[in-house]
Amino acid sequence: VQLQAFGGGLVQAGGSLRLSCAVSGQIFSTDVMGWYRQAPGKQRELVAGITFGGIPNYADSVKGRFTISRDGAKNTVDLQMKSLKPEDTAVYFCNLRKGSVVYINYWGQGTEVTVSS
Repeated sequence: VQLQAFGGGLVQAGGSLRLSCAVSGQIFSTDVMGWYRQAPGKQRELVAGITFGGIPNYADSVKGRFTISRDGAKNTVDLQMKSLKPEDTAVYFCNLRKGSVVYINYWGQGTEVTVSS
């Protein structure tokens, strides 16, 4: 399984960016796809996840601003980010969690998002 992330970049506060992640390999009904981020000096945190059936969940800090979606045919997961804030600045990683009892996590290479004030 390989994950490749696209998007990211520099944007002013209040702006928008879209991240996309392409996943190679088969996706099963128990798999969950998502986006995490890691700001300098901080731990990696979940931003948003989405189940095989399309049910999303979001960190409180991004609810109402970010939207996660997946395309089952293309094996992609996107993160649309709006109303970006400087505190959203981080390296964003796409994630695929496989399994239902024992989990295995696969990570993309990370893409940097910088929001200027």
